[in-house]
Amino acid sequence: MCCICFKKFVGDSVVGQPPAFHVPDVIWMGGEGIEGIPVVCRHSTPQVGLFSFYSASGNEMREPMGIHSNAVAAPLQLLLERLKDYGQEDAFALWDELSPEERHLLLNDIQSLDLSRIDRIIRCSLRSQGLPVAAIEPVPESWVSSVDERTMEHRERWWKMGLKAISEGKLAVLLLSGGQVLLPVELYSISSGTRLGSSDPKGCFNIGLPSGKSLFQLQAERILCVQQLAAQAMNMGSVTIHWYIMTSPFTDDATGKFFESHKYFGLEADQVTFFQQGTIPCISKDGRYVMETPFKHYRVENSCKVMLIAERIEVAKSPDGNGGVYTALKSSRLLEDMATRGIRYVDCYGVDNALVRVADPTFLGYFIDKGVAAAAKVVRKAYPQEKVGVFVRRGKGGPLTVVEYTELDQSLASAVNQQTGRLRFCWSNAFICEIVGSSVYRWDMKVCLHMFTLDFLNQVANGLEKDSIYHLAEKKIPSIHGYTMGLKLEQFIFDAFPYAPSTALFEVLREEEFAPVKNANGSNYDTPDSARLLVLRLHTRWVVAAGGFLTHSVPLYATGNFTVDFACSVMALLLVLDL
Repeated sequence: MCCICFKKFVGDSVVGQPPAFHVPDVIWMGGEGIEGIPVVCRHSTPQVGLFSFYSASGNEMREPMGIHSNAVAAPLQLLLERLKDYGQEDAFALWDELSPEERHLLLNDIQSLDLSRIDRIIRCSLRSQGLPVAAIEPVPESWVSSVDERTMEHRERWWKMGLKAISEGKLAVLLLSGGQVLLPVELYSISSGTRLGSSDPKGCFNIGLPSGKSLFQLQAERILCVQQLAAQAMNMGSVTIHWYIMTSPFTDDATGKFFESHKYFGLEADQVTFFQQGTIPCISKDGRYVMETPFKHYRVENSCKVMLIAERIEVAKSPDGNGGVYTALKSSRLLEDMATRGIRYVDCYGVDNALVRVADPTFLGYFIDKGVAAAAKVVRKAYPQEKVGVFVRRGKGGPLTVVEYTELDQSLASAVNQQTGRLRFCWSNAFICEIVGSSVYRWDMKVCLHMFTLDFLNQVANGLEKDSIYHLAEKKIPSIHGYTMGLKLEQFIFDAFPYAPSTALFEVLREEEFAPVKNANGSNYDTPDSARLLVLRLHTRWVVAAGGFLTHSVPLYATGNFTVDFACSVMALLLVLDL
């Protein structure tokens, strides 16, 4: 066991006008259809749920002998008294009906929880609902680099600044790839599954591009391209960008195996570090734990028949949201790891975007030039009543934060800045907000492209843990009584911005940087088909801008059968490389 995992085990703290065609974009992002480690330790965040331990080879280790022994387990009565202190004694409601083995497992599950921390989070989060908040103000124009005002000179200067910092090893890439997926055995009894209709982590998904590449492969190859561009720009032999990938207890094993089976997509294995986000109990609307039987033991016969052997009862848990990355980085000591590597800036993004510009040198250069602690890529609201969250200042001269569209009444949503001609509240991080209950919201985050300094990440991890306020999402939760409506507690990546002493926003065009993959084909939006079409449209524009041509056009509004002539595509790419 590595020292970090050992410390965790013994009790570590939990805590408009499109821009001019930019040649390097094509080289770095690649053109679909125009082609032509051992990990020292997969760090697992100290969970409020289950722990995972890994050896230096990356293989999961057994829990140390005695962790489930009666000598370690606290007496039932003492544990019950602790649960009563927090109003959670119902966790043992079915105790008399459990076998000795099931009782043993339930005891261990309850003991693995940081009861006082969870109670603080539940109380603070429930109490925060419906509290009055300060008035909002528009984001100052000086904080935003808009597409309209950005010149080619700006782009080239920031591009060079970004490549220089990358060549000096100052940038790390942070991928948010956690969340919850359906266990394969549960597909026998549950038909819904994830929104993509797949039990695999989202990054493994193939959206149907001509190359057949997964989202993970697209992102890895873009990192490789940026490394090559930085090395060429600085006349260096090689450049390495370290890739930190946040998984969850539900996606970690499958993600690691996928990378190993694909030989890390050409990256060095030791430049990729996996770590897990935390989990937190699901609760009822009155704050009590939801109990479930999540891990069923199956035996497969005749290749398909599944038979139930045994089951267990435990507290239902879910990942703590992509904002759990801040606590996860601190708890797993990866912030220290970054500092040791000389990293100063962290590019953070979500896995389910087929057009994500990983390690974007222009964005990095802008970030460095502004000298801020945090930055975000934003898109302009399409129309005043678009149901997306927007960046605002909370209170007069207050910090930057994101508010849901419901906080903007008709007059605020439609207000226009007379100097710029834009909506006063127009900078969206595209957080789709749906009201599902009284003061309870479901957030669907399409855009997640941020840049942070390492110093700020340390600061925000401490601040979020101290405040202990999570968002409440009303969802169906599997329980011992079947699916029931309850609350999942989550933190979001944008929760960090109120802690930032200085912030900047960087406008980008939706059609160039966002191709979300969230729903299965057949849905109305954000499907693999729609993402594939967005990728092909962009790369088609690159071919045409480079002097190439296509044998068939890419459809504008619907998918269809078309082909890209490989020979002319390669010729177009070569023309780009020669420019």
